Amino acid sequence: MKYSDVYKGWQEDPEGFWMTAAEKIDWVEKPTKALFDENAPIYEWFSDAKVNTCWNAVDRHVEAGHGDRVAIIHDSPITHSKHEITYGELRDRVASLAGALRAKGVEKGDRVVIYMPMVPEALEAMLACARIGAIHSVVFGGFAANELAVRIDDARPKCIIAASCGLEPGRVVHYKPLLDGAIDLAKHKPDFTVIFQRDQEVAKLIDGRDYDWHGFQFGVEPAECVPVEGNHPAYILYTSGTTGQPKGVIRATAGHLVALRWTMENIYKVAPGEVFWAASDVGWVVGHSYICYAPLINGSTTIVFEGKPVGTPDAGTFWRVIEEHKVKSFFTAPTALRAVKREDPTGEYVKKYDTRGCQAVFLAGERADPDTILWAQAQLHVPVIDHWWQTETGWAIAANPLGIEELPVKLGSPALPMPGYQIEILDEGGHPVKAGELGAIAIKLPLPPGTLPGLWNAEERFRKSYLQQFPGYYETGDAGMKDEDGYVYIMARTDDVINVAGHRLSTGGMEEVLAAHPDVAECAVIGVTDQLKGQMPMGFLCLNSGVTRDNDEIIKEVVKLVREKIGPVAAFKLCVVVDRLPKTRSGKILRGVMVKIADGEEFKMPATIDDPAILDEIKVALQSIGYAK
Repeated sequence: MKYSDVYKGWQEDPEGFWMTAAEKIDWVEKPTKALFDENAPIYEWFSDAKVNTCWNAVDRHVEAGHGDRVAIIHDSPITHSKHEITYGELRDRVASLAGALRAKGVEKGDRVVIYMPMVPEALEAMLACARIGAIHSVVFGGFAANELAVRIDDARPKCIIAASCGLEPGRVVHYKPLLDGAIDLAKHKPDFTVIFQRDQEVAKLIDGRDYDWHGFQFGVEPAECVPVEGNHPAYILYTSGTTGQPKGVIRATAGHLVALRWTMENIYKVAPGEVFWAASDVGWVVGHSYICYAPLINGSTTIVFEGKPVGTPDAGTFWRVIEEHKVKSFFTAPTALRAVKREDPTGEYVKKYDTRGCQAVFLAGERADPDTILWAQAQLHVPVIDHWWQTETGWAIAANPLGIEELPVKLGSPALPMPGYQIEILDEGGHPVKAGELGAIAIKLPLPPGTLPGLWNAEERFRKSYLQQFPGYYETGDAGMKDEDGYVYIMARTDDVINVAGHRLSTGGMEEVLAAHPDVAECAVIGVTDQLKGQMPMGFLCLNSGVTRDNDEIIKEVVKLVREKIGPVAAFKLCVVVDRLPKTRSGKILRGVMVKIADGEEFKMPATIDDPAILDEIKVALQSIGYAK
């Protein structure tokens, strides 16, 4: 079947489409129907089923005779260590931890906060919660104490599972003092914590509250899988908003299982037993969906990688992992590839490794600029697939589904909507715009299985944030357009569409032009306040390693390029060269914060920022051209 047949099949019979997809899951009690719409616009999927995520991700593969198959490969260039865990070993480890949690009073529906680095034990903690029906909330390891405290107060966990430390190149990140500080700050106090002690740092435990990971499990009866309802929350994941209370995205168990299993076969084209690598972190949605759950539900091997795209030890680390572990499908963020490209523009490191076993590279997390895609295609000689999704959706809204059909790649587009998603481009009044016109991207309700049914203890906020602006639609918060063939183009967050003298312009379109300059490794464009035109675009350029040309010359060239490609209407003339851009730890550029700095406004330090010192560098650069006063 072709993509068009599959998508049409979903359109004509969504109920039948998802019930067929559900046949790939082991049910305790099968669903009688897929969609439950009695409380529309709040929708649920497979609500009357009974199922267990851990059984589907671990036990069923062991029961089917695949206990010796490798489930997890841990590769840590920081500690110079690698090891493998089979499905049989994983089942025993998860059942033991789950039994220990249950013995200490953690039951179905209780929340457990997980605060861990990139170690297999992070996945074991997630799966142990799923095994007994507890709802986990993973918080990115090393998050500041006050931000962790906010999440503790919202989720109200019975228990917190943490590691003694995390590791960054050249430094140890002390988790335990951050955890202690968060518990002190939080109004809600967990009953107990479980601490996984790492060799690099043994944390001091508080008697009566803190338990050592191994001692905690000693002599405890392993737990069996507890069936839960289809609409039972598998987890809460807090979005990394820069203002106020973070939003706790809920993932319902049954839809999560069905959707993720479908994607492994149909989007990523990965079979049971093959190796899938998502180079992300368990603290982000990619880590939940494609490091922990989807590969294991599929019976594949997943890689837990503790390292960086460059510096651990060099720009060849991705290619070394792909060769060594026979990675079939690789998933990373555009920002990671840009970092590699900046260090290795001619691909000298790529040539050192045999990456021929890798069939495709998938990019997500932010807009993939065409220049980065072209570089990766030229180096790796495989399809480089940009696909678009969000924390809220949990899997791809638009993609090139290699398992169904390899669609023609259009640079700058994550291709076509996946089954379950009817994408519309709307004007401010909620009316569809013509092909090629910029507008707000919205998805017709109901959203498919695996997407958020709501926010944790915040239904009104869910309605206001996502459903209010365009009745009958989910508002993505992204702006973009569709072409004549239905290909989707994500141009910017809605907030990043700027208004220059009455013309609505996409910062993403300008970034695409800047990134095409041969000396530019990475860039960002923001809109700054202008008394005459309302807003003016401002560019930030990071240059490739080894560039010795004068910065002013490069700036003149990119200004000319934007004028040629987008036109004088863009009024693009403000531009600075910087060493690096402020980003979240997941690689998203903090454009909103940059706007506030440029306009001289107060701003809240984002909890997810990778290195706060970069903001001072940005301020100095802006002051050099008369901004950030």
